[in-house]
Amino acid sequence: MARKPAREYGPPTVTVKGRDVRLRTIGSVLLAGVAIWFIAANTNSVTIRLWIPTVTLPLWSVLTVTLLVGMAIGLLLAHRRARR
Repeated sequence: MARKPAREYGPPTVTVKGRDVRLRTIGSVLLAGVAIWFIAANTNSVTIRLWIPTVTLPLWSVLTVTLLVGMAIGLLLAHRRARR
């Protein structure tokens, strides 16, 4: 992977197999891979107390919902910041 010379404008990129790839994309893919591995490694059942009810669920489902909610909030905040 060869780093391209600094440009005046634009995000930082690296060249992978002849294609320019943003460093943010590489970081996102690595983070998603680690998150999927972490979710797949945690398969035990857990008891979660929501305000009143108590539910027993597999931990992977709780982690998946938490990941999706976090991604939705992050995208919403990024979208709001981009509109300013």
